[in-house]
Amino acid sequence: MSDPDAGADGSDDAPDAEDEAEDPEVPPEAVLDELFATIESRKAELPEGSYTASLFTHEKGENAVLEKIGEESTEAILAAKDDDLDELTSESADLVYHLLVLFAMKDLDLDDLREELRDRF
Repeated sequence: MSDPDAGADGSDDAPDAEDEAEDPEVPPEAVLDELFATIESRKAELPEGSYTASLFTHEKGENAVLEKIGEESTEAILAAKDDDLDELTSESADLVYHLLVLFAMKDLDLDDLREELRDRF
């Protein structure tokens, strides 16, 4: 899988949400867990040149991620309105990625999200 710190065009501007996993044969149901583990790793190690790490150290602080969540939400809405399913999928992946970064910033994890969703059934 590709590096979560590189966009589809190879830039460090926007990550792919079907990102890095240690094992290239990660089953689809484990992708979010692998992505979140990568985000947590970037948070802990802050590797130079990492888009994810830059979100944790951005001069705007958490506002940088909040702005990205707003941007990706708008782009997903517009893609849905235009019935562009490929773009909707892509923008939704970006949205989920940035939401997971926010979770990591707030010391939340996927289990917190799973519990909240489970409690709603």
